[in-house]
Amino acid sequence: MTTSNWLLPEHLSDILPAEARRIEELRRAMLDLYRNCGFELVAPPLVEYTDSLFVGNSQDLKLQTNKLVDQLSGRTMGVRADMTSQVARIDAHLLNREGVARLCYCGSVLHARPSGLLADRELLQIGAEIYGYSGYEADLQIIQLALDSLALAGVQNTSLDLNHPGVSRALIEAAGLQEQAGEVLSLLKEKDVPGLRQLFEATTGVPDDIAAALIRLPSLYGDGNVLTEAASALPDLPGIRAALQALRTLVDALDATSVGIDLADVKGYDYHSGVSFAIFGRGWPDAIVRGGRYDNAGSSFGRARAATGFSLDLRKVSAGLAPAEPSRAVRAPWNSDPALGEKVRQLRQDGNVVVQFFPGTTQSIDEFVFDRELVSDNGQWVLKSTN
Repeated sequence: MTTSNWLLPEHLSDILPAEARRIEELRRAMLDLYRNCGFELVAPPLVEYTDSLFVGNSQDLKLQTNKLVDQLSGRTMGVRADMTSQVARIDAHLLNREGVARLCYCGSVLHARPSGLLADRELLQIGAEIYGYSGYEADLQIIQLALDSLALAGVQNTSLDLNHPGVSRALIEAAGLQEQAGEVLSLLKEKDVPGLRQLFEATTGVPDDIAAALIRLPSLYGDGNVLTEAASALPDLPGIRAALQALRTLVDALDATSVGIDLADVKGYDYHSGVSFAIFGRGWPDAIVRGGRYDNAGSSFGRARAATGFSLDLRKVSAGLAPAEPSRAVRAPWNSDPALGEKVRQLRQDGNVVVQFFPGTTQSIDEFVFDRELVSDNGQWVLKSTN
């Protein structure tokens, strides 16, 4: 049995010219946006030791990381599946600044398995992080920047969902279900109320009011009024009070008509320490952007810092947009006339795409639409429309 040498592994794909050009344009535009907001660009390596990649207790990150052995040291390295921990390492260990640091990044990441049926394993992750400030203002800036990023890309009809893991964390701890947290979180994520009921019927020692609250949690989603409903429906635990207050502060600071609450969105439970969020858009099957607060992630590097940020996959964003349009271009002949060479250089300096056709050849180009051409007219090279 033979295998074609051009066949790619499952859930990996090539990106063809028009799409690749649009992704690169989005990358440049978003990084310029972040720079204009005071974020500094960093570029961590594609692989590093797993000791520093696996910051915190994120089991999902460990499962998503492809591992290999470093031929120089013999230690285990990982191909990054997420860049956030790398940026936290840079802030804590390399920059080691006092006060607020704003950092942004963009690079490829590789997942061991696709995160969904339609997902790729290679992502082009771009994001921004704020370190050294625990106030809600940092969360607010990060959320606004994430929304601005999608608006810049042309994503319309976005919706923002907020959550705080402090709610589910307080209930799981009060139920004494820390060892079964994975099962509880999976049921919450699927909003599987019958499954939750069966779990509590088969588990002894869970207080009735805590079990009832966890069963109620999947129904606590909607607009900002959900916070008032949650305050009266859930037990008066310190962790729940603090989480609901943090959410209320952000809802009041944002446009309430575009903000939703989903207290059963437990993605990132073992990673996020404060308000988390997801942004959805019409035409995408799941969240386009995810982010939130992850204080003290840098403690693994010897320096605990307040931290909040977001990331998105540029390939995923581009794939959900209308097909990329070809670029307007100028067709030109190829010869040794210095005047032609000067004219071509001038047009390119002015921002035009100029493609010179070699003598006796044809070209098949999907990326460009040739709406003008350079022709010789009485010894002068002039632009003429091809229409």
